[in-house]
Amino acid sequence: MDVKIVRVSFCEITKLHILSFIYGIYMITMRFFKWAWDPKKFFGMRYRDKPPICLVDNSLGKHSYVKLKGIKFHYVEAGKKDRPLILLLHGFPECWLSWREQIIPLSENYRVVAVDLKGFGDSDKPTTTRSYKIEVLIDELRQFISTFDVDNCSIIGHDLGGLLGWYITALHSEIVDKFIAISSPHPNYYWSKMNGQTAFDDKWMHFSRLPFLPEIDALKEDLSVINDTFKHLQMNQGTSEKNYVEAYKYAFSRREDWTGPINYYRNLPFVRLQSNEQIGNQMLLIVGNTDPSVSLESIIQSSEYSARFNIKVITGAQHFPHQEKPDDVNNIILKFLNGPEKLKIDTSQTKGLVSTWLGSLSSTVKYGNQVFDAVHKRTNGVVSSLPNRVLYLGQTTT
Repeated sequence: MDVKIVRVSFCEITKLHILSFIYGIYMITMRFFKWAWDPKKFFGMRYRDKPPICLVDNSLGKHSYVKLKGIKFHYVEAGKKDRPLILLLHGFPECWLSWREQIIPLSENYRVVAVDLKGFGDSDKPTTTRSYKIEVLIDELRQFISTFDVDNCSIIGHDLGGLLGWYITALHSEIVDKFIAISSPHPNYYWSKMNGQTAFDDKWMHFSRLPFLPEIDALKEDLSVINDTFKHLQMNQGTSEKNYVEAYKYAFSRREDWTGPINYYRNLPFVRLQSNEQIGNQMLLIVGNTDPSVSLESIIQSSEYSARFNIKVITGAQHFPHQEKPDDVNNIILKFLNGPEKLKIDTSQTKGLVSTWLGSLSSTVKYGNQVFDAVHKRTNGVVSSLPNRVLYLGQTTT
């Protein structure tokens, strides 16, 4: 398969730089007023010098390190070494702990490795932007997989980790058995379909390409951005959930803890995947039906790049379905990994869920018809229960 990484056009590069400048001015202005209103609170920061137990204990797996070309990677491993390998790639702003609900269930049948991506958690954090070029990142992850003495592995990625998973699967399909992307569209849709309803919305992502200011902003008000991002943990008053939020705050409590992660967003919006063929690996796309930052439209469009795909929509979940609805997501993952399924878009949800799908596609009804027809044709009619045409918002014909 002839797949390669390409840079966006000169016009797109210029547009991205202009947006960085515009939203930079906007964000700085908004932060200035917040600082002027309560400067003590704005720069307030709790001192954190001891990691929460959940970050360092061995209850989920063994903590290990490997060094590749001078870069140290931290990972947590569980399961027998003679079983098929599953690599878990977390999102932003997270670390290996993102997979706390998946490691044990998956390790019953698989060898599970949850890695801290470069720049995150206890892995090394080079500060140079060039260290986070997509070619460098993918080559390092490919080498990381090879250290486990396996020919291939399955990859599960969430958010930013899913984006990296797309690249690995497209560029090195021979080392990927199956790929699962959670809340993560294809790289060619990832950046264009971001919504402005989260702490790290499109405005902040454009702002993040500026030097050093985003790192300072992320630290404001004792890492309030962590509270905003993990609201699903804040809603549960259990001790463990509070510890998880504090664990994330510990992992991002210094300015240098943000430089590496933000450098991903200083590089990756400028690259795409170019291919004349679809990805042949079995693929599962999972998304929450109320995700404020990833549209269902972008997930469906992403299936155009896959010859063998499933789409699962998690009812009642937002951007972290593997944490919000872990039992549902784990069952779906295990069913997908343990055996082949018919290629289909899951329509076992209620009619209300179908309406939600159509609502998300209301601005692109014409395109939706083309996608659904293409899916139906590609799967030789297997998607018999999928609405054949979108008539208008809220109504289908089967």
